[in-house]
Amino acid sequence: MEKTKLPRVAYFCMEYGLDAKLPIYAGGLGILAGDFLKAAKDLNLPLVGIGILWRHDYTEQFIGEDGWPYDNYPTFDYDFVKDTGVKIKVEIEGKEVTARVRLVDQYGNAPLYLLDTNFPGSEHGWITSKLYGGGTYERIAQEILLGIGGVRLLRALNIDVDVYHFNEGHAVLAGIELIREKMAEGLSFEEAWQATRRQVVFTTHTPVEAGNEKHDHGELQRMGAYNGLSYEQMVHLGGNPFNMTEAALRLCTVANAVSNLHGHTARSMWRHVSDTGPIISITNGVHVPTWQAKEIHYAFQAGGDLWKPHLQLKTKLVEYAHKHTDARLNVNALMVGFARRAAGYKRSDLIFRNAEVIDPLLRDGKLQLIFSGKAHPDDYEGKRIIQDLVRMDRKYKDAVVFLENYNMEIGKLLVQGCDVWLNNPMRPLEASGTSGMKAAMNGVLNLSVVDGWVGEGPQHGISGWLLDTHHRHLDPQQQNQEDLAALYRVLFDEVIPTYYEQPERWQDMMRASIDMSHFRFSATRMIREYYELMYRRVTDKQDAVTAPWMIPERSRGEQYPYIT
Repeated sequence: MEKTKLPRVAYFCMEYGLDAKLPIYAGGLGILAGDFLKAAKDLNLPLVGIGILWRHDYTEQFIGEDGWPYDNYPTFDYDFVKDTGVKIKVEIEGKEVTARVRLVDQYGNAPLYLLDTNFPGSEHGWITSKLYGGGTYERIAQEILLGIGGVRLLRALNIDVDVYHFNEGHAVLAGIELIREKMAEGLSFEEAWQATRRQVVFTTHTPVEAGNEKHDHGELQRMGAYNGLSYEQMVHLGGNPFNMTEAALRLCTVANAVSNLHGHTARSMWRHVSDTGPIISITNGVHVPTWQAKEIHYAFQAGGDLWKPHLQLKTKLVEYAHKHTDARLNVNALMVGFARRAAGYKRSDLIFRNAEVIDPLLRDGKLQLIFSGKAHPDDYEGKRIIQDLVRMDRKYKDAVVFLENYNMEIGKLLVQGCDVWLNNPMRPLEASGTSGMKAAMNGVLNLSVVDGWVGEGPQHGISGWLLDTHHRHLDPQQQNQEDLAALYRVLFDEVIPTYYEQPERWQDMMRASIDMSHFRFSATRMIREYYELMYRRVTDKQDAVTAPWMIPERSRGEQYPYIT
């Protein structure tokens, strides 16, 4: 397929993680979007990103004397972000809102256009103030800016688009703007809706129905999100209350889940919604040049020793931890890492739930645990989880460490410097997960529940270890007990003996982990599948199956004719 004939794509996302110096991301969704743009640039693909320039970040989160996380919102100076000189206007709550169009292209990424209302003389700086900050009022305003404003940005810059890709439901109002444009040209609502569907694809990341965003129609109408459509038309798209994910599914040619296992969950979850695009599976991937240490890359490619560069990376992590916490970790002792958004289903504290079992290992220095993560500023439960981890840090000062203010820099140190990467979410709530992919391609061995991407990746005892307990019940307490027992069993009987007694086997597993992950779970593979399975489906007007649950599972070894 010739590059000149590739579909031209506009990729909409609320957050992007391109570099720690550009803090406009909260977690995995943003990091994925940043990696997506980097892969597009690497392959010279015709794709642009659309987002928002958040003036006060998501949060900078530190630990107080009592161990409770507290939040800071510094005002960032974005002088290094280019001003295109272009402005666009949207209407929010009956008022005209002007946004500047900024450009980020200096991180090896495809062009990323960011909307900014926070400039001198603007009365509407609050809209682009805090990522995921404020309440429903602020959120709807931000989604109007991203969706409706994003389409108008493309028009103002004369960027031709074949495919509009909504990465999560935040951007769904872009579909409303596309319908409005077509109705203004004389099409009926039904005709405009069907024509818009032939331009849109959608990625869903949320594996539980309750986690999908809903809005009251009165609020949407008052804020201006209807954008010329009627109540009946908006209900037809998103139901009542207006469900952003339902609307996105009804506005797209095809949608995708972000792993094979998530595909099963998503198709089951949305099978009751009529007239949607089919949901296929495209497993997430990560940008290898960003996340894989160069030392590991060169050693792996040359078939050389992996342990020496691994120890160098581990030493960097140990030194960082000492500088920021005073902990004195041992570079020669087993180090297990865990770094994610602080959410209950991720169970970051699972390993401590029968703490007396691992207490001797921690006190003897045979096991070291290093954690990092942030909770949403308003998430009491997430902050309580972090406080519990901090208590363990203070109890086992040189064996358990919590690194505050988790960001891309800390994430990179951890996925490159630990020996083992722990992942124990409550199934099936992890749609994909990408931190384990980053760890795997650095030779950091996954110790993981089989959920999300893990069902397609590590093999037990070969390229990692799996906690595959085949839960047969819905009782969370019982699942916690079974998973904890499996975690202790594998840790005591397999991980620790292999690390201390079989160093050659450990290095063989490191090599197998890199071999398993460095292409299969790369952003390069991922974006090629998006072009082949979704974007071309739109532009080639391929026939689509309309029942989401009828889409067959993609077999593990199935190959696709990737673009060249």
